[in-house]
Amino acid sequence: MSHPPLPRVPRADYLVWAKHRPQPAFDLARSDVDGPALDGLPGWRAALEVKGANSEGWPPLVDAIAARYGVGPEQVATATGTSGANFLVCAALLRPGDDVLVESPAYDPLLAVPQMLGARTIRFERRFDEGFRLVPARVAAAMTPATRLIIVTSPHNPCGVTTDEATLKEVGEIAHQHGAHVLADEVYLDALPGQRRRPAAMLGPAFITTSSLTKAYGLSGLRCGWALAPPDVAEEIRRMRDLTDGLGAVIAERASAVAFAHLDELASRAHAVTSQNLETFDRFMGGTPALEWVKPHGGTVAFPRLRSRESADALVDELVARHDTIVVPGRFFESPEHFRVALGVRADVFGGGLAAIAAALR
Repeated sequence: MSHPPLPRVPRADYLVWAKHRPQPAFDLARSDVDGPALDGLPGWRAALEVKGANSEGWPPLVDAIAARYGVGPEQVATATGTSGANFLVCAALLRPGDDVLVESPAYDPLLAVPQMLGARTIRFERRFDEGFRLVPARVAAAMTPATRLIIVTSPHNPCGVTTDEATLKEVGEIAHQHGAHVLADEVYLDALPGQRRRPAAMLGPAFITTSSLTKAYGLSGLRCGWALAPPDVAEEIRRMRDLTDGLGAVIAERASAVAFAHLDELASRAHAVTSQNLETFDRFMGGTPALEWVKPHGGTVAFPRLRSRESADALVDELVARHDTIVVPGRFFESPEHFRVALGVRADVFGGGLAAIAAALR
């Protein structure tokens, strides 16, 4: 007797593609910064120790996160990357039948996780012709009596546009009036040049910020993520982690604490790479009439679209097949006429990828 087919859980199709995609010479499908060599950082070797009490996160790491972002340690909940933090926040706050507001276009795990938990996702638009800005009135119009969570990304994934504090506060007030929270995925925030922005979690009790060392610092192998939240919410997130992976790997958390002691220099290194590539891409876009874009404020990704509004899938396939280059198809972000380009790669890889895009468009 055969078993019935397994129920299909919601998929994050982009992540499935990203894990199995080709790896050509000119890889512009990434979203992080090329990683540094940590073995040059003082204290790195001493961190390679598997012992340590990290039942609620390695205490020096929790303290470092709290100090970096201006919150108390009781407001920090550690996680496995930003994706892990987003999952834990949703699992802690949502129950079947709840409503969740999610921006459009969106990073697809932010849609799949609430659906897996039995929540209903309701969308609000971020429009190209408005610079992909977050419009609080659209959030307010989408609210329902069952809304428990509003999910936004800043800088926006996939286009890189940043939302200012005044706008975020408006969204937070809407959430507060309905007894809801705002999950602000800010994994790209530290990748912006200039003065460091404070996290949304400091804007009021409705906000929860998630982030990691992955995108802005190129330290994806550490899988160091966190949520910043009011103490009662942070406690619920920690208790939810008890039901998933329990706790993190102490060796990774110890190494992450070492990295935190050098984040300013790691950030400077990353900003030098991304700022140069953004300038290069700005010039490229100015000379490529087949494409248009909303220029991001900085960070590690850009999101051009074909001016013809045709699907970019054929272009993406052409790049892989004939030009040894890859970009992310916009269909994974509900925007098939777009494609996403990495700004955090080496200048030679970036230049080679742009030459390939120009050749494919011809």
